[in-house]
Amino acid sequence: MIDPAVWDRMIAHLTRAKQEVGRECRVCLDIAGPKLRTGPIEPGRSVLKIKPHRDTLGRVVAPASVLVVPSSHVDGQNDVDAVLRVVGDLPSGMEEGDTIEFQDARSRSRRMTVRTVVDASVLAELDQTAYVVPETVLRIRHAGQVTEYQVAGLPVVDQALVLNEGDALVLTPDSVLGRPAVRDDAGRVVAPAQIGVTLPQALEDVQSGEAVWFDDGKIGGVVRAVSPGHVTVTITQTGPVGAKLRSEKGINLPDTNLHLQALTEKDLEDLEFVATRADLVGYSFVRNEADVDRLRERLSELNAGHLGIILKIETRQAFEALPKLLLACMKTGRFGVMIARGDLAIECGYERMAEVQEEILWISEAAHAPVIWGTQVLESLAKLGVPSRAEVTDAAMSERVMLNKGPYMRDAVRTLDDILTRMQAHQTKKRAMLRPLRLAQAMFGTGPASLPTEA
Repeated sequence: MIDPAVWDRMIAHLTRAKQEVGRECRVCLDIAGPKLRTGPIEPGRSVLKIKPHRDTLGRVVAPASVLVVPSSHVDGQNDVDAVLRVVGDLPSGMEEGDTIEFQDARSRSRRMTVRTVVDASVLAELDQTAYVVPETVLRIRHAGQVTEYQVAGLPVVDQALVLNEGDALVLTPDSVLGRPAVRDDAGRVVAPAQIGVTLPQALEDVQSGEAVWFDDGKIGGVVRAVSPGHVTVTITQTGPVGAKLRSEKGINLPDTNLHLQALTEKDLEDLEFVATRADLVGYSFVRNEADVDRLRERLSELNAGHLGIILKIETRQAFEALPKLLLACMKTGRFGVMIARGDLAIECGYERMAEVQEEILWISEAAHAPVIWGTQVLESLAKLGVPSRAEVTDAAMSERVMLNKGPYMRDAVRTLDDILTRMQAHQTKKRAMLRPLRLAQAMFGTGPASLPTEA
């Protein structure tokens, strides 16, 4: 999503840097395209976990500091482990050594000792782990009297759907809140888990037997049943102990022929900003030559036909239509290709990613189109400060790379520059084996599709 104010500041910084170092640098702005993600999930129970500080052997080395305040208390800068709000004012005259007792959510007896009294609040210490819920009642002992207080304003815990292989998951329109599976007293599933999707119209295109992937490929499934407004998926792949699915996670439908416009209403608005600030536009979710034509028409309307177009190849449909996409882009004069390897790996399978990447590089080289490698290039270096050996080899094989943000970006740029400079002496041009490309054969109907539905 483009924030004009933020991008204007970044572009101003870039312009100043270009003038200072005397080097050219182009601005590329992406348009998001339709985003298929999981919808919101109904909130979980309100609960506050309070735990003391322990060493590596699990021994308590310091109690948890707990600030107990009236519910009307205004939040401030509190350097404490937890804040407990209660209904009503605390007893006047409380002092060090007073105690606060309660039964936590597990029916465990807990006692806190008051250490400091500040205005209408008290700072107490707890040396055992406790789970506090809205039903928790605090019993404050002071001057021989016991006063009970109801806990208030506990934080709501974000809920996730816990899924295992074989579980059913129902996809619904985004307006329906997601929820975990409902089970009876014997643990049997009465109603399967459900979650909404941000583009309900995508459910209209899904068919039984098609694959579904969630959260960057961490969770896989197969469509088992389709009905108006509902798609039932059988989970076929998770981690060894299951997986948690949260809201705002990506959904990939590699087998589905989605009838979604590549340019959304938001994209059309964002292009007005892009047209006056950028040199290139990154085109997400492009899948066919009609998508390219629509973008070119919009840029022409904005007198921005001079902008370069970067085709982000992130779906199976885009990969299989790449030759036609390149031919459509040749009408513009300025274009390039980005290999969105994260999404492509999900769409075509990780075991096919290397082959798919090479075919994209070959066909793009034939079209004299520059290629940008995206996703996790020197990712460990950019975020952690230390590259992996696989990342260095990956970068060495590239020429144009997209680096993701991280606190060690300067180190990543310097390392990448050094790697590519050294590799220039070893590589002048690809030496392909010149076998027929299945991608090209599929385009002209002389061979099998490059990515069959089954490997």
